[in-house]
Amino acid sequence: MLATVNPSAALAAVLVDELVAGGVREAVVCPGSRNAPLSFALHAAGAAGRLRLHVRIDERGAGFLALGLAARSGRPVPVVCTSGTAAANLHPAVLEAHHAGVQLLAVTADRPQELRGTGANQTVDQSGLYGSAVRFERTVAAGAGGNASWRSTVCRALAAARGALTSDPGPVHLNVALRPPLVPDAGAADLPESLRGRPGGRPWTEVPPRAPRDREPAVFTPEEWPARTLVVAGHGSPVVPAWLAALPRVAEPGSPLWAGSLPAGPWVLGAAVEELRPEHVVVVGRPTLHRPVQGLLADPAVRVTVLTDRPQWTDVAATASTVLHGPPARPPTAQPDQEWAAALHAAAAAASDALNAALDDAPWPTGLAVARDLVAALPRGALLVVGSSNPIRDVALAAAPRADLTVHANRGVAGIDGTVSTAVGAALAHDGPSYALLGDLTFLHDATGLVIGPQEPRPDLTIVVFNDDGGGIFSLLEQGASEYACNFERIFGTPHGADLAALCAATGTRHTGVGSREELAKALAPAPGIRVVEIRADRGGLRGLHEALRAGVRGAVHRAVSGLRG
Repeated sequence: MLATVNPSAALAAVLVDELVAGGVREAVVCPGSRNAPLSFALHAAGAAGRLRLHVRIDERGAGFLALGLAARSGRPVPVVCTSGTAAANLHPAVLEAHHAGVQLLAVTADRPQELRGTGANQTVDQSGLYGSAVRFERTVAAGAGGNASWRSTVCRALAAARGALTSDPGPVHLNVALRPPLVPDAGAADLPESLRGRPGGRPWTEVPPRAPRDREPAVFTPEEWPARTLVVAGHGSPVVPAWLAALPRVAEPGSPLWAGSLPAGPWVLGAAVEELRPEHVVVVGRPTLHRPVQGLLADPAVRVTVLTDRPQWTDVAATASTVLHGPPARPPTAQPDQEWAAALHAAAAAASDALNAALDDAPWPTGLAVARDLVAALPRGALLVVGSSNPIRDVALAAAPRADLTVHANRGVAGIDGTVSTAVGAALAHDGPSYALLGDLTFLHDATGLVIGPQEPRPDLTIVVFNDDGGGIFSLLEQGASEYACNFERIFGTPHGADLAALCAATGTRHTGVGSREELAKALAPAPGIRVVEIRADRGGLRGLHEALRAGVRGAVHRAVSGLRG
């Protein structure tokens, strides 16, 4: 080997070596010229079995692939790209990671300082590119700093991504200024002694997680914690003690508290029965899906307590009277109102029965029925990635919660960006069968997520696409009312007429169309590789269906409560 390594190759090799020492086991890279030193270094690390490398041609999809890998594995995952608009295309994934608390490392190649502001090709100001969305940002440059500085910077970035010092994990940005030559020196096979890390491959700077706060456990008196307490759990819910999880709860599918939550809970809250209204709501995580939940949290007659394990907390209506960093160590001395809790459970059971009967009677497929049937048919230990808009709401409204499933949804900013890529990344990190439920627009928005090179790792992933030819969710919002019908279809419905089977054929992805519950259940049997299961539907009656379901469920809830009164 050569005694020296050119500056860009040296920097890239050190950065990758320290990332591996810091626990990185997966990395995503996009092709480019300026990031070539990083690509060479990552490829070498992958060939040596030090990490698993994934290559993608679309930076936006690559960012969400890395996000899916990081979200499911719980480890930091770098996504590496070239300079200019390539770096800008990582921004959607960075924003999702910011709001969801996912350990994404945006590693962007950059021009050296002397080329900035000169009109040089593919050169933009990449400092501060992601604004306040990143936990840490630093530019490192070839020929400046040196081994200790570079390695220390990587350790700082990894610590910030993990939330080791702030209890607030999230994305970080390493901007890497590289200058020619951008290829390794001929014959260079290993780092010279001057560029090696600590013995045993240990991190250059070890940063243990922050110790728990030195404070007495929070304890509440009966007056401070009303007996009629409902838990509302959303995305990113922290771990809660068993006594809190035993309280009645309405939880979204992405919350670990989903299993055991009230079936048809959002429908029950929407029925607005006075006897069922809680005096106190404990918000865990970030609930975003249901208007009845938001209405409850905005009710000035309901006391709101927020539990959080991050510096920020959810309080959209500005009604929270108490914010706790972590749950109370012991339950409050006040006993829950068992009669009220029993009424809630009875109303939820009645609502669930009425909903299921109505869905069974309605023509198949509807989004609600597909979500219910799909969740019920998945094998134990499966991963389900759910797209934004209607699919995640359909699962929340119609599916029976299951403890033996792992559900992931990009609810940080709830966009449809990169969901195919997120599902691929999460499936690659999941030890078990993997599925996704997406709407057609979400699927088409990230169709390049199916473009995976022949040498790239591929998961076993079944993507179920509910194709109602456009934006079905808008039918349920204000703009879906009849008075806006003359404008609706073009600017909100947005029919596309895309041939998903042909699109799948173009990317070498297996495609199956199904038209019944029985065919769907058969299509969900575990199979190798990536495949798409398409369910074609008509969204014309969606608004009317939801109105009829609300009325039917409301009637069932009122009858159940009336029966308890009698």
